Amino acid sequence: MKTPLILIAMLPLAGCISFGAKPPPTLLTLTSASAVTVGQNQDSATTKSITIQVPVVPQSLATARVPVQATPTSIAYVTDAQWAEPPARLFARLVSDTVASRTGLVVLSTAQSIGDPGGLLGGELRTFGLDATTREAVVTFDASLTRVGKTSVEKHRFEARVPVSAIDAPSAAAGINQAANQVATEVADWIGR
Repeated sequence: MKTPLILIAMLPLAGCISFGAKPPPTLLTLTSASAVTVGQNQDSATTKSITIQVPVVPQSLATARVPVQATPTSIAYVTDAQWAEPPARLFARLVSDTVASRTGLVVLSTAQSIGDPGGLLGGELRTFGLDATTREAVVTFDASLTRVGKTSVEKHRFEARVPVSAIDAPSAAAGINQAANQVATEVADWIGR
């Protein structure tokens, strides 16, 4: 008899318990300005291939939140802004789409590349957020490339800065998307030369 009374007494408290932060009304993602044509066949037996790895990120980007460089030595996060998946994966997918469409290379996943000695693009996504001091979206990618048939590694830093009107979720999404596409295009052109 005591157990049902205890459960009934606890029922009003069930609505007060929260096991995590309230999610934002929408989640952010990236859209590619360059994409492979639907229905296009690609074959690594007849075309060179490349594997694009998910880049390494600093701890400030190892989260779904959007970082804001508030001062040279402090980082905050944009209120109500959250990525749909980790920024490194979003960026790797964007670069993959852009490289495939701009270079004609067959872009393979890490698992697919086991039996294919194609090129390899890796690197570190150093910045992927907003800079409050300059009011810009900033994407910085330190790329490392091993070309097909080579053993040497080429390195190159890419950065894009896009002005934003405000430090908020809509401005962050649009600005970072534009900056990421600019970097992805520059990376594809570098790979394709």
